[in-house]
Amino acid sequence: MDRKTLEFVTYCISKLSQYLKLPQREVYRRLISSGILYEYIVPSYDVLHTFGSNYLMEDLVDYMREKGVLA
Repeated sequence: MDRKTLEFVTYCISKLSQYLKLPQREVYRRLISSGILYEYIVPSYDVLHTFGSNYLMEDLVDYMREKGVLA
């Protein structure tokens, strides 16, 4: 993972933590356990980093629900 991707992953975890009102550690755990981090966010960086913050959060939350890591 290059530096830009790592910074983007960190950004996603931080913003999701605020958006979901969950600790960052819990957001990270859910992204890892569901495969979203390394199967979606990292490989899709080129597209995802162009999204606005609100759209990105909605997209990730929807995907987390699909994967069953959010109610």
